[in-house]
Parts: sequence; C-alpha cells; structure tokens
Amino acid sequence: SRSAEVIAACLDELGYQVQTGVAQTGVVGLLKGRAPGPVVMARFDMDALPVTDEKGVEYASQNHGVMHACGHDAHMAMGMGVATLMARRRDEMKGTLKMIFQPAEEGLGGARGMIQAGVMKDPRPDIFLSLHVFSELRVGSIAARPGPVMAAADEFTCTVNGRGGHGAAPHQTVDPIVAAAQVVGALQTIVSRNVGPLEPAVVSVGSIHGGTALNIIPPQVRMQGSVRTFSPEIQELVWQRMRDVVNGVAEACGAAVELEISAGTPAVINDQAVTAVVQEAATVVVGAEKVTSDHRTMGSEDAALFMQDVPGCYFFVGSGNPELGTDVPHHNPLFDVDEDALPLGAATLALSLAHYLL
Repeated sequence: SRSAEVIAACLDELGYQVQTGVAQTGVVGLLKGRAPGPVVMARFDMDALPVTDEKGVEYASQNHGVMHACGHDAHMAMGMGVATLMARRRDEMKGTLKMIFQPAEEGLGGARGMIQAGVMKDPRPDIFLSLHVFSELRVGSIAARPGPVMAAADEFTCTVNGRGGHGAAPHQTVDPIVAAAQVVGALQTIVSRNVGPLEPAVVSVGSIHGGTALNIIPPQVRMQGSVRTFSPEIQELVWQRMRDVVNGVAEACGAAVELEISAGTPAVINDQAVTAVVQEAATVVVGAEKVTSDHRTMGSEDAALFMQDVPGCYFFVGSGNPELGTDVPHHNPLFDVDEDALPLGAATLALSLAHYLL
C-alpha cells in the first residue's frame, strides 16, 4: 500500500533497519542504540475503513467508499513523529526501539498475522506501548489507566430449529421465530441478573434472519451477536449462562438449538508499572489536571495479542473538539481529528520511550 511505502521510506531515511511486507503490508523499523538495554516496541495501526467520507474539507478521502474514520492516519503521523524524535537521540540510546506499523486492526487479524510473521522475535520486546486518538476525550487530555482498558470481543451464532408450516395453523408447527424472540429477551438477563453490577459486560444480538413470507412459519432462525467482557472469569460466566439460557428457552418452546461461541480478541490489560511511566510522561506534556485514569471502553483492540506476554500500556489521546466538529463518534462518515492532539500524543509516547531507552 502507499501508506506502507511512505512509512518504510521515512524510516529508512531516519536510519532504521526496515522490514516491509510483514503480514502483507506491515512495516517494522528497528533502531539500535549505542549501548545495550531493553527492547521497547511501539505499535501503530494503519487501517482505513469501508465508510464514505462526508466531510466537506480539502483533505477528505480521495477514494470513494474508503476513509480514515477511526484516526489511524493520525496514529501513523504520530508514529513518524516519534520515530524522528528517537532517531535524533540514537547516540544516547541504551537498548532497541522496535516500531511496528500494523495493517488489518479492524477485526481482520492484523496483529495475529504480524505475530505469526515473527515480530515478537529477533529481538523480543521487553515493553510494549501503543496509543489511540479518542473523540470522546477533549483535545489536550491524555487517558491512561492500569488494568483492563478495552474489552475482549467474542462472537456467537445461535441457530433455532423448529418445524415450519402455515401461519394460520401455528399449532401444527414449532415456531422458531417465537423461540428466537424469547432467546433474544432472555439473553439480556445475563448482564442484568447474572453478572455482578460492578462488573462490565455486554451481550448484543446484531443480526437475526428467518422466514420468507408473511404467512409461512419458517423451519429455522439464525442469530449472530457479540459478547464483550474485561475479565476471563466474567467471560466464562457469560458463556455458560448463554448456553443455559439458549438451551432452556429452546426446550421450553419445543425447538432445537445450536449455539457456537468463538473467542475473539482478548482484553487489553495495561501493566501497572508501565502505565505509571506513561502517566508521568503525560503529566509533563499536558499537565496533571489533563491526565485521567478513569477512562476505558468496551471496544476491542488486537493490540491485546502483543500484550499477552509483554508488559505494556495502551493509552488514549483526546482528539475531540466541538468547535471543530471532531467530537463525532469513531467509524462515523464525519469523523475527524483535531490535529492539536498529534504533538501531544507523540510527545507522551516519546517521553515514555525515553524512560526506558535514554
């Protein structure tokens, strides 16, 4: 991709050892200091989204149906800023900086692909850092907190099998639509009645299909949805209650049911010590009053895969500004970023890297 080519060229010019074509379009840049020390990985995602840009600005997407609706273009820009700052201090560096620019973050397995391609080896990182602009946070603020900050995202498919027939003779059928409707309602009781009220969890049915005509009771209904949790214990509880609820409701309706649950991206869990380093850096950059430690989201991020065995911190850079219209939700056709956020995010990340490498 053009983005990967531009990034690779810039890293090469800065003196990084550059590897391209990692997991198709990923780029890795290695900067070795003059003295031994830790290996710190900084990761930036590269995706655009299949969304049509509706912003009436000169920098709106030139490719119809595709736009940077999540801020990953800002991440790449901050990444290049960090790469430049660190390259200037290479002679003082004690250790190695590993910059990775990752494709396919938006649910397409980019992190897994890069890991399979070997980015966690030669050299293996000791510390992991990453960031994301966030339109819900006012520009000028930085959010970093230890523990879970983004949720595990799992998927499920539920197929309700009944016995079809004429809509005028429902007693001769086993109606999977009625059973499915009761399943949808009953699934909502898992979060409200089985998960502790202080524990976040989400169970959402996002797709339901069944039937072909208004006077025919179909033989089958198929539903799909997502489960989001922060802890493995709550994840297992939700999965088990889903099985109980789906099977119980289906049995009560006389229907048969198949439930498939697929584990997706795990939760992003920040290391306490690394997060403290980021919070200290953010305090220097934006001031203590603009650093928050209470922000987390039920959204998911495959950066979690890099962080499973490596202590790290994934933090948020405020990019929302109502005056500029940049407080629009992510993935919205009007999504935009207040560029005042870029030097703040880059500086916070660079200062965090300096803690370990300078």
